[in-house]
Amino acid sequence: MSRILIIEDEVSIAELEKDYLELSGFEVELEEDGKKGLERALTDNFDLLILDLMLPGMDGFEICRKFRETKNIPIIMISAKKEDIDKIRGLGLGADDYMTKPFSPSEMVARVKAHLARYERLIGSSFPENEIIEIRGLKIDKTARRVWINGEEKNFTTKEFDLLTFLAQNPNHVFTKEELFSKIWDMESIGDIATVTVHIKKIREKIEFNTAKPLYIETIWGVGYRFKM
Repeated sequence: MSRILIIEDEVSIAELEKDYLELSGFEVELEEDGKKGLERALTDNFDLLILDLMLPGMDGFEICRKFRETKNIPIIMISAKKEDIDKIRGLGLGADDYMTKPFSPSEMVARVKAHLARYERLIGSSFPENEIIEIRGLKIDKTARRVWINGEEKNFTTKEFDLLTFLAQNPNHVFTKEELFSKIWDMESIGDIATVTVHIKKIREKIEFNTAKPLYIETIWGVGYRFKM
């Protein structure tokens, strides 16, 4: 349920807005004082702010300016002033919308829904976090294609990275050299499986403390390799 904060000193208007929004399924909180409203807006988690322009303690312009320094949720500014200069100033300070009194409560609800939907799309379209694999001091960032061992970054060739990542994503599974060659090089081995052995050796040199007693990639004699969990 989306949470909305209304900062409005005219109680009758605030209560009307609250009633219409609650009927539409929103959770609504009210503040009458500008300074207290700003403090509440900054310290609590709301999804949208409805902000009156003329308020005791601090006006809507100043609240909008200070709020925008740290938070990006939608702001709908409301005022009895119809002058374009006030609308331009409010939007310039970071308000997403500007409504003049009197207005239809149904229109206000429609605008609230539209701004929330737009904001959710914006958040949803942001880049996802990098996909990370972490196992006993080994960190593989699949998205950035980077590898660290105990906090120290190591440089990997394309095939070394692909081979290490594939094994780490399939722990405790024994793969033959032929299978690994087919998976990583995307072709039949045809006598080239020595390539796998060479790449395993190079990977071990970069991630193993003692290559003679590997902690990560284990040799299964006569079969292939296994990534140990």
